Amino acid sequence: MPDNRAELLATIPLGRLSQPENIANAWLYLASGDANLITAVVLEVDGGRTI
Repeated sequence: MPDNRAELLATIPLGRLSQPENIANAWLYLASGDANLITAVVLEVDGGRTI
């Protein structure tokens, strides 16, 4: 299992997995007035893995 984790982390530019608070912060932003012009977008909270 540790070998698999290291391989996965090597594919993430920020070098760490997303944490629940990262997802929560994205939701809070999208629910805020600061995101009032954002529509139909996929917001990847993955440390840059899908770039």
